[in-house]
Amino acid sequence: MADFKTHVTVAAILSAPMAASAFILGYANMNDAIFYALAGTLGGLLPDIDADDSAAIRLIFRLFGALVAGLAIAFSMDKLLHWQVLALAIVSYLVVRFPIQWVFEQFTVHRGTLHSVLANIMFAALAVPTAYHLFALEAKTAWGIGGFIFLGATIHLVLDELYSIELSGMRIKRSFGTAMKLTDWGEPLASVLLVLGCAVGYWFSPSADAWLNAFAWWPESARLAEWIK
Repeated sequence: MADFKTHVTVAAILSAPMAASAFILGYANMNDAIFYALAGTLGGLLPDIDADDSAAIRLIFRLFGALVAGLAIAFSMDKLLHWQVLALAIVSYLVVRFPIQWVFEQFTVHRGTLHSVLANIMFAALAVPTAYHLFALEAKTAWGIGGFIFLGATIHLVLDELYSIELSGMRIKRSFGTAMKLTDWGEPLASVLLVLGCAVGYWFSPSADAWLNAFAWWPESARLAEWIK
């Protein structure tokens, strides 16, 4: 499978031009385009959070810990003394970074259910309400971030499959087929939890009408058929 550096580099190389294209075509402003590029790059790491010894899981939980610490500061700033706010932020970060990460590692298996297309959909579905409700971004921006999260995570799966093929010796490694899969059918409970995660994320997500309206210029199927003729 591809290493950490390759996943980050390829996800960034592919996400950045697509985000820039969204800006050039008028579908996103400059800030949105930056968010999209970062989301695509981050998505390129997410499938490897089930690998206990990977750089991806350490980075993701550091970012998640910083997010929780920031939220703790935001919600307690007007309720606690400054030193108490600082202490709460530090404790919040440490709890996420160590005990929660440890528990997560005990219940996940590398290239299991979290290394699948279904997991990518869940990552995107949860990213949308997170961006909308916690970071107060516009609905269109939040959905764009979700889309780029899915894009980056899917790039990760494709890369792992490509690295399972040795072109020099025309040999397919045993790992082939374990990356790009709908879900891990050997873990039915985990798959059900991912589906529930998708449902919860969609339930709390804002309306996607902003993106639907952005593509309103696309002709109806009957009219498109006339154009093709």
